[in-house]
Amino acid sequence: MDRNDYPADGLKLGVPPGFELTVRGGHPDFLDLEWRTALSDWRSDRLVDVARGVSRHVVRFIDYSGDVYAVKELPHGLAQHEYDLLRELDSRGLPVVEGVGVACRPDPLDDVLITRHLAFSLPYRYLFAGRSVVDLQNRILDALAVLLVRLHLEGFAWGDCSLSNALFRRDAGALSAYLVDAETGVLRPRLSDGQRAHDLELTVENVGGELLDLQAGRGLRPEADPFEIALDLRKRYEKLWTELSHEELISLPHDRRRLDARIQRLHDLGFDVAELTVRSGAGGTRVRVIPKVVELGHHRRRLQQLTGLDVGENQARRLLNDIDGFGHELRQTESRTIPEAFLAYRWLTEIYAPTIEAIPAELRDRLDEAEVFHQVLEHRWFLSEDAGRDVGMAAAVVAYVKNVLRHTPEELAVLPEGLGGG
Repeated sequence: MDRNDYPADGLKLGVPPGFELTVRGGHPDFLDLEWRTALSDWRSDRLVDVARGVSRHVVRFIDYSGDVYAVKELPHGLAQHEYDLLRELDSRGLPVVEGVGVACRPDPLDDVLITRHLAFSLPYRYLFAGRSVVDLQNRILDALAVLLVRLHLEGFAWGDCSLSNALFRRDAGALSAYLVDAETGVLRPRLSDGQRAHDLELTVENVGGELLDLQAGRGLRPEADPFEIALDLRKRYEKLWTELSHEELISLPHDRRRLDARIQRLHDLGFDVAELTVRSGAGGTRVRVIPKVVELGHHRRRLQQLTGLDVGENQARRLLNDIDGFGHELRQTESRTIPEAFLAYRWLTEIYAPTIEAIPAELRDRLDEAEVFHQVLEHRWFLSEDAGRDVGMAAAVVAYVKNVLRHTPEELAVLPEGLGGG
């Protein structure tokens, strides 16, 4: 849409001549914002503070009835470029923030990119400051390595991959990383080994510098070597890339177990095998495994099909395991086969929903629902170990709320003034 599509009174809301705004359906029109002024000068009542990382550009956050959006100023052309990239990466199922709109403004004003803020996501500095994630260093490195591998498999060269340009969400004890800034990115049909190596080298340099800065601010232990940690990220990336992308020739039937183990490793990483090529020759039957077009989210998709819940991959794996355990108990007591869809419905209504509803309303924004359920299951296990018997979900929820959740900082989106980061 352009300025000629707006009602006449739209110009009174601060829309400058020559202004163009594109917004995806299902979101506000954003016409009540102060488009005539630089982002740093906005004084809108919609402005809120959220946990955020360091950005080279001006970034503000706005609230529309509980939906929080990030608005970022960029030089002309870059906002449209990043918006197009975010939409394309999102359409391929990659973990990126949602591109919502782009505003093109006349000189001397910069353009503005609008994205939806990722609820329950945190920048790396906030995680290190809070120290609420067990084995934080390894989990952050794993999450960033997985994100970079997935992007490279799709032919995306980030150009500026760093801890600052990603957000992290809890995922059943692990962390999942999401791309936030894509302005330097380029999407190609595929990346050469040299292009991947260059992007990885930039990543290692960026992460090393960020951790050095974090250490200077006492966010990283003084005996740690920031650049050794960054090199560890490279090792994790290379190991994962090899596991996912290398072609392997396996003789059958002797190596059937090795083939099954390879496929299982891919599934355990959350990826699907794209292609199996079977060739028969004088040396016997051989199988070429080519997971060149892989998609993360097998467990997430399966859980969503069964229950409608849209959660992280590790969370989905944890919840599916609980559904399986619930089904085993039902089969023991009811002595009959229960269809999977019916089993999932009973678990949802008899186990999951009552657990979430038992959380006091004032504490439900501390963590997302699936993470709360996972942590209740963990708490139940520890309590049962101590008691020498299964304490049950009801008792586990009460103890979890009292001893854990009440002491957990809110991670939904909006923070008290001054705690939003740089």
